[in-house]
Amino acid sequence: MEKTIAQLHTHLSEVPQAFRALPVGQVTKKAAPEKWSPLEILGHLCDSATNNLGRFIRAQQEQPYRVISYQQNEWVSLQAYQDRPAEEILQLWVGLNQSILRVMSSMPPANGQNACELPDGTTVTLEWLMSDYVEHLAHHLNQIFPKD
Repeated sequence: MEKTIAQLHTHLSEVPQAFRALPVGQVTKKAAPEKWSPLEILGHLCDSATNNLGRFIRAQQEQPYRVISYQQNEWVSLQAYQDRPAEEILQLWVGLNQSILRVMSSMPPANGQNACELPDGTTVTLEWLMSDYVEHLAHHLNQIFPKD
């Protein structure tokens, strides 16, 4: 868990400044009509954080915990991220991930081994689910801030 926590902490330290440094036109630019803009990607990461924060808390209380998927495209559309101020979405992302960081940091180590059943029936540990969340976050941050 230490590596996962450290990675999330790094993202929280680096992303706000990097996102604010993006040119205004780039924040809402879509590569294609069906693709998300960087602002919508950040909004999706807020939706992911919202869903996973609840999962991380419930999985410490309910055993086995059953992960329920959500309709990601519909969430992004219904939240209207493309039309909202970038700073509002950025602050939401920071706040949600600070909460996730606190949940991860304060979790008793034994709870990390709690069983979580994915929608496809696969069983993983809560620690795996938390690590997967941070990997998913990194994947989408790489879409916003591509490495040359």
